[in-house]
Amino acid sequence: MPLDPDAETVLEMIRLSGRPPYEAVGAVEARRLFRAAREVLAAEPAPVAQVRDLAAPRPDGGAIPLRLYRGAGTAASANLPVLVYFHGGGWVIGDIESHDSLCRHLANATRCAVVSVDYRLAPEHKFPAAVEDCFAATAWVAGQGAALGVDPARLAVGGDSAGGNLAAVTSLLARDRGGPRISYQLLIYPAVDAAMDHPSIDRFAEGHLLTRATMEWFYAQYLRAPEDIDDWRASPLRAPDLSRLPPAFIITGGYDPLCDEGDAYARRLERCGVPVRLRHYPDQIHGFCAMGKIIKAAHAALDEAAAALGEAWRQGQPGQ
Repeated sequence: MPLDPDAETVLEMIRLSGRPPYEAVGAVEARRLFRAAREVLAAEPAPVAQVRDLAAPRPDGGAIPLRLYRGAGTAASANLPVLVYFHGGGWVIGDIESHDSLCRHLANATRCAVVSVDYRLAPEHKFPAAVEDCFAATAWVAGQGAALGVDPARLAVGGDSAGGNLAAVTSLLARDRGGPRISYQLLIYPAVDAAMDHPSIDRFAEGHLLTRATMEWFYAQYLRAPEDIDDWRASPLRAPDLSRLPPAFIITGGYDPLCDEGDAYARRLERCGVPVRLRHYPDQIHGFCAMGKIIKAAHAALDEAAAALGEAWRQGQPGQ
């Protein structure tokens, strides 16, 4: 299928901007460039019922910044189902602000609470710092249900790209550590195999926003050593057992170098008995769900993800 014209517009905008690749400028400048791009590409932030900035205790004694959204039209007294969300950005860039409009969209479309997690970034904080922050934040939200106005029995995790990786890993850790109980996982074009040896990495190595060189740079910033590639906390596709995990909704894009590993993760989950809904957008690039100002399909994709999440909560599908 041809590339979505809206996605082609995004690629042309980036070409005309002359923006250097992230790997050419280093982490600090890459973060600035990513924030600037979000201002141009992200949908306008929709009004929600409530926004609260919070903090959860970090494993090393510090604090993990969080932002809690309550969907528009929800009652202030209601204990809402909650999605703990981890932003994308290759574990190096991105933050609560970069994914503000996306989280607002999901909160409103699902009529739920969304807690966005500002986990520690690499290279200042190497793997597995982000993993431990995301798990700690999820456990804290589950433990603070009443105080936060959320229902821990209807707690899901989600994220895009690197955040999808962290959501998948958090689900595995929750299973293996005996909680918290996670009812669903929303994985938006997730990075699940640090080996980068799936065919789509070669098919879309250049020219479609996320490149092979940029992914290699992200992993070089994030991982401590090549041996970390085989650690399932970095590469959840390499986990020995994917059974007894929460049901999953997985989004992939046809022009995304990560599409084949996302598809492989969905197939492995299914073989292990985990209910999976795989939604493939054949005409889309990596990152399109956060580009709603330009790419109209982003809104439909987020609405579809929200519908799947809401349906799972209404049906009371069991987690692990």
